[in-house]
Amino acid sequence: MTGSPRSAKDFFAPLAVGAPAPLREIPARPSRAIHFFDPSNPKMAAKVPDMVGTVDVLLGNLEDAVKADNKEAAREGLVTIARETSFGPTQLWTRINALDSPWVLDDLTTLVPAIGDKLDVVMVPKVQGAEDIHYVDRLLAQLEAKAGLDRPILVHAILETARGVANVEEICGASPRMQGLSLGPADLAADRRMKTTRVGGGHPGYLVRRDPNPDQPDAVRPTYQQDLWHYTIARMVDACAMHGIYPYYGPFGDIADVVACEDQFRNAFLLGCVGTWSLHPKQIAIANKVFSPSVEDITHARRVVAAMGDGTGAVMLDGKMEDDASLKQCLVLVELAEQLAAIDPELKKQYDAIEVPAGE
Repeated sequence: MTGSPRSAKDFFAPLAVGAPAPLREIPARPSRAIHFFDPSNPKMAAKVPDMVGTVDVLLGNLEDAVKADNKEAAREGLVTIARETSFGPTQLWTRINALDSPWVLDDLTTLVPAIGDKLDVVMVPKVQGAEDIHYVDRLLAQLEAKAGLDRPILVHAILETARGVANVEEICGASPRMQGLSLGPADLAADRRMKTTRVGGGHPGYLVRRDPNPDQPDAVRPTYQQDLWHYTIARMVDACAMHGIYPYYGPFGDIADVVACEDQFRNAFLLGCVGTWSLHPKQIAIANKVFSPSVEDITHARRVVAAMGDGTGAVMLDGKMEDDASLKQCLVLVELAEQLAAIDPELKKQYDAIEVPAGE
């Protein structure tokens, strides 16, 4: 890390005596949808056990969506839910309160001793720089040691400020605990003074317009809406790939507009994100669909892998050249399909039915 006095040899040493050793590689666990729920809401809490196995990640939210008067109830509610629920293939995450809030210390000192053995990831909002991750890193190690945990709890940061985006590379490399990053478009838009009040997604005013027709200068000129978040997602993806962690799109606030939601999720998927947030159950199905490679894509990818053999040289398939770079691209999809098939029986059935023609 730039400016750090720590030796590289010490980077993977526990930060507290008795804490579990940091991971040297973050597991590639499917997390197509991170579904948020309010643990202080009895109706939401009651639905959690039935959602296990239907969504890759369930996240008990303690931050912005929870009123100040309900902070303690949400924290204790998450403890109860975690203790009473067997999560099986579904991961349990939490979003703690912001590091400058009066609630965050109690969040960590309550959750880690009580349910640290079930908690996979702690999501930290409004991360500004590596110093925020260092603080959480040390505190988690101390609490893990005190609780006698045998595996480290991972950390996920949300990019919600211009400073956080400017420091994205150092945030990703701040700790071996770093699991990934999510884009927080609403807070980031406000911090950047962007002129949109939407929670993610595009804006009809952000567009390009076709040049005028010289023969009909007054004719209507078609316009094409652009993606407000393309730059930020791409930068986030690069930083995560550099450090071996995982990028995610964040919330899409217009629950009713499932078409635009799917479009935004797909843009993020194609750029390299592995998942997104779900604010409503209907968004889980959209995320599972978008962040799972299609049967057509996997069919093509397996054909390329079969045809390339040892991965050297080049082959022609359907009139297109495929070479070692093509193989690497296809292996990304094939490996993702294998990970998803291991937890999603329906996808496994679809992928297993694919037949690659002999001789390719």
